Amino acid sequence: MTEKTRLRFAPSPTGPLHIGGLRTALFNYLYAKKTNGELVLRIEDTDLARKVDKSQEHIEQSLAWAGINFDESSSKGGQSGPYNQSERREIYKGYVEKLIETGWAYYAFDKKEKLDFHRADHEKRGKKFIYNAHNRLKLDNSLSMSDEEIKKRIDKERFVIRFKTPDQQEVGFKDIIRGEMVVSTRDIDDKILLKSDGMPTYHLANVVDDYKMGITHVIRGEEWLPSLALHVLLYRAFGWNEPIFAHLPLILKPTGKGKLSKRDGHKFGFPVYAKNWKDEKIYAGFDESGFLPEALVNYMAFLGWSPKDDKEIYSMNELISDFSLEKINKGGAKFDPAKLLWINSQHIQALDLMELVKICSNKNQEIPKEKLHDFIRLIQPRMDSVVGLKNKFYYLFDAPEINEEACQKMINDEIKKSINSFIVMLKEKETNDSSEIKSLIQDSAEKNSAKLGKVMAFCRLSIVGKMEGPDVSQMMAFIGFEETVCRLKKALS
Repeated sequence: MTEKTRLRFAPSPTGPLHIGGLRTALFNYLYAKKTNGELVLRIEDTDLARKVDKSQEHIEQSLAWAGINFDESSSKGGQSGPYNQSERREIYKGYVEKLIETGWAYYAFDKKEKLDFHRADHEKRGKKFIYNAHNRLKLDNSLSMSDEEIKKRIDKERFVIRFKTPDQQEVGFKDIIRGEMVVSTRDIDDKILLKSDGMPTYHLANVVDDYKMGITHVIRGEEWLPSLALHVLLYRAFGWNEPIFAHLPLILKPTGKGKLSKRDGHKFGFPVYAKNWKDEKIYAGFDESGFLPEALVNYMAFLGWSPKDDKEIYSMNELISDFSLEKINKGGAKFDPAKLLWINSQHIQALDLMELVKICSNKNQEIPKEKLHDFIRLIQPRMDSVVGLKNKFYYLFDAPEINEEACQKMINDEIKKSINSFIVMLKEKETNDSSEIKSLIQDSAEKNSAKLGKVMAFCRLSIVGKMEGPDVSQMMAFIGFEETVCRLKKALS
């Protein structure tokens, strides 16, 4: 029977969830759903010094907002818990002891000052200090000590436990995106597995948890690629089969130069978090900036993945259907705010009107409730965001400044007579029906031998203050015939 696919997203709660982490979670989710597998949310919180309050809450809220749901997590429960690594301390201790027993790990008592000296000394000579087979016997560790001396020093001193990297070996492994790879153990540090405070490092906890939780596929960021050889060695040291690996390409700045960082949102003027993050100041999230979760998910999928055709607008279910690891690119993906905004507009325009009204009601409370439905129906084809709507379409609530120069260039006797005729007919009818208003404009233009297009243009300039906005007759119906007459007269004068 085929093994059930199990994937995990394993963020560290050291701050808000960046779009890079959200993209990693999305790709894990898409592959899990595509293969009818399971997805685990694991919180890697062993670095207590860097742990940030409310970070885990922000991570979970961001994932839920994006529609990325998990089968197992600390809040949902499951058979493989606990799901916070800080609660699994004793599990790691047992496994690191096994590595010591089998000769794959050792105690190290080196003082920080001594290691700093070695690093500086190597740097002066144009070399890089690597703690492994070529120098480990010259350093302060248990490999050159008797059992009695080791026990005495463990009882009295602070120590770490290091992995014993094999000497002079080539480590071969495969990554779905990168292909076959080989790394020499001469270039691999004897990495610390257990810190002096008794907490595991990422390397040990990651491998042990992936094994214990039955993870079959590890999809994570490119930044972990340099650690892959060590992780493969750890699996083999334990006698376990390693999972299938896929390391995602970087998300690049809009310039294409360098990785998109948490600071770049402020620098370039767009969000980099799904939800607001409050620190010394508030960093806007995609949600609060007016993006639909469906649109962000759609756009994120294209940050590294190429579909089989030219289709650009996807629902989550369509992404699940078409997604494949083999279609992920090696090269970095440039973040394009303009493309994201366009995708957002396409999702907004595809929404059911009542659903859109409900979304906008929560995010635009300055718009009178009784006007919201008609307002959204009018502007939906022109929306690219679901916030700031009153400011963007201000002319539908408040009379704009009249562009006198534009009015003078546009007006002539035929247009003036047509507008005056239209005003008279509109006041008589007292109508706020857009179809009827449109007929009145057409009649007034025809009776006064004016070109309909130019009459409509003057009406638009009168209502909006410039040549933009929704359908003219629909705008007039929305603001009402009295306000329409007022604006037309002001423009004529």
